[in-house]
Amino acid sequence: MNWAFPTKIGVAGGGEGKAVVCRSKLKWVGLFGLVLSAFSLFTHFLLARYTDGFAVSEYKSSITIFSWRPIFENADLSTATPLYRRLWSPVRNLESVHPYANPRGNYVAPNSQTNGYVFVRIRGGFHEIRNSICDVVVIARLLNATLVIPEIQSTTSSKGISTEFKSFAYLYSEDQFIAALAQDIKIVKTLPKNLKGARRKKEIPSFKVAKSASPFFYLHHVLPVLNRHSVVELVVPDGGCLQAQLPPNLEENQRLRCRVAFHALIFRDEVQELATKILYRIRSSGRPYIAYDPGMTRDALAYHGCAELFQDVHTELIQHKRAWMIKRGIVKGNLSVDSAQQRLNGLCPLMPEEIGILLRAYGYSSDTIIYISGGEVFGGQKKLIPLHAMFENVLDRTSLTMPWELNKMYGREANLVDKSPKINNNLSPPTKEEKEPNAWKISGPRPRPLPPPPPRAKNPYNIEGWWGWVAESDNEPESTVVELRINAHKLLWEAIDYAVCVDADAFVPGFDRDGKGNSNFASLVMGHRLYRNAASRTFRIDRKETTRLLDEISEHFYQANRTWITSIRRSLRRNLVEGITKEMIKSKPMSFLSFPIHECSCSGGNGPPSVNASSNPLRNVLEAMDSCPSWMEGGGGMASPTGGDKVVKEEYDDDVDGEESDSPAAAAEEAVLLFRQGGESNDGGAEMGNKEETQMEDQEELEGGEKR
Repeated sequence: MNWAFPTKIGVAGGGEGKAVVCRSKLKWVGLFGLVLSAFSLFTHFLLARYTDGFAVSEYKSSITIFSWRPIFENADLSTATPLYRRLWSPVRNLESVHPYANPRGNYVAPNSQTNGYVFVRIRGGFHEIRNSICDVVVIARLLNATLVIPEIQSTTSSKGISTEFKSFAYLYSEDQFIAALAQDIKIVKTLPKNLKGARRKKEIPSFKVAKSASPFFYLHHVLPVLNRHSVVELVVPDGGCLQAQLPPNLEENQRLRCRVAFHALIFRDEVQELATKILYRIRSSGRPYIAYDPGMTRDALAYHGCAELFQDVHTELIQHKRAWMIKRGIVKGNLSVDSAQQRLNGLCPLMPEEIGILLRAYGYSSDTIIYISGGEVFGGQKKLIPLHAMFENVLDRTSLTMPWELNKMYGREANLVDKSPKINNNLSPPTKEEKEPNAWKISGPRPRPLPPPPPRAKNPYNIEGWWGWVAESDNEPESTVVELRINAHKLLWEAIDYAVCVDADAFVPGFDRDGKGNSNFASLVMGHRLYRNAASRTFRIDRKETTRLLDEISEHFYQANRTWITSIRRSLRRNLVEGITKEMIKSKPMSFLSFPIHECSCSGGNGPPSVNASSNPLRNVLEAMDSCPSWMEGGGGMASPTGGDKVVKEEYDDDVDGEESDSPAAAAEEAVLLFRQGGESNDGGAEMGNKEETQMEDQEELEGGEKR
């Protein structure tokens, strides 16, 4: 008989009880973890759904990963060398020019009682819209009228944009526009209710005004109609509605144009915020940067007859556009134009490859930051391949932003379905004829052979590229709603590019004319830079002279002797000042904003700016400039030129043509490699060549003398 010991049994039972209690506690801990996880997920969903504030935006900005990775050969960039000053320093001759667009003399405030309302509809691209808005403000003051916020046709609700913004507010801030011009004209956001109904019924008198309309036209033709009907509508299709140069008695209206363009037209908050972020991301590298606007648009190339510069399908597209312009009277000339001769005359844009060669010859290293504005260059990204080979840090808007940042700027947009594919509408799909099973048995004798079936409709995806319609039809397909929305987006892209280009350390335009022969985006940027900081380094390239110099080395494009490089440097330095004279003669009669001095500037420091003796027209303009008021000098915003200090004068770069003497180190090098070939290392001979080139540049700086 086996006896069981009670003590052992009790010990075993206690162990089982503890295990049960332990498993029960683990269940409660697991349940608590599940509840906590569910609560955390719910909280995150609430934050993601309802939070649209600063914190989430900053969090996204902090984790953004961009495609641009800065590549610099030298970690530190010395700013004390003559080479750095030659490449990036302000133009000495214009340092005493300062912005001053305030009214002068007896300038009266707008009357509380006006002659009526002026409603304006504006068509065109970014630069045309900006010119037109400045003109209509001046017209409203001439007519003593109340200006209704202009309607931009490219940003109306029918173009598929977000319903959060009205037409003008899609690009600019309405409140800032009204507040900045409160002492100039009276502005309202909409027409009164009774006049809205008259506008819907098309009972408002309308004028389609030309770009060159004079003040006489408005005072003697528009004003009587305004007095009778209390409202007029102006349709502005050509990027302006008032002549650029006004009589001397209307000089205050020219300053009003400057106040509109440079102070009242402020981009809306979302656009300004993204532009500021892009500028911060570029500046975070600690290096100065160049902004480059190619100006290679299809309209501009067609207008000036530059089709043969491409030798591919883009030539057909340009010729098609030129034929369309000739048919509508925009272009007065032949369809076939000698593009090579147009290029030699300086009437075609400089290719990105040519701009890269000029910058490398001037002395900019391969790690220079270059920001390309204007979106995609006409001709495709292949036109930018040589520029990318010469410079490692070539940027654009897409490499510095993320898609969600752009979507935030666009606002909430409805999903669009393009129901009108681009196919030839004349080609209809074959119709299926239903036949009875015994049709052939009862049809009698065999009929004649049937005609060939109708052509099969081509699927739009079978047409290669967006340009495939060229091979299918003589008529360019109409823009779809999706394309109209993209055109509205392009205005926002150009607004960002405009802010980046104005703030750049150096600006290089590839072309300064648009598809109507008028001043383009680059001209507005140069005018804004001339107003805000006249001494900023802006290369106004003489395309005719530059093309001749480039053709001299066409056989050995990427290797040039020192004589050729010296000629390029002389040309670019000389046109930093003399190019302003040419701009004044050529661009100001077409667009006042491309050359807003002397009306919107003043002279400070130690007297008027000094220019070359050959720049007589510019010198006369600068000498006639008013002196800056005392409050500007006291505010410390004006820097006096240092022309009296001989040592500093020698250290500064020659902003105008100088006679460089040959140095032994530079003369020993007969050829200079303009850019480093892909795959080569920076050691050995390549590094030695860079050092010798830098010595040659520094020697030129110290030996060059300025001509007065």
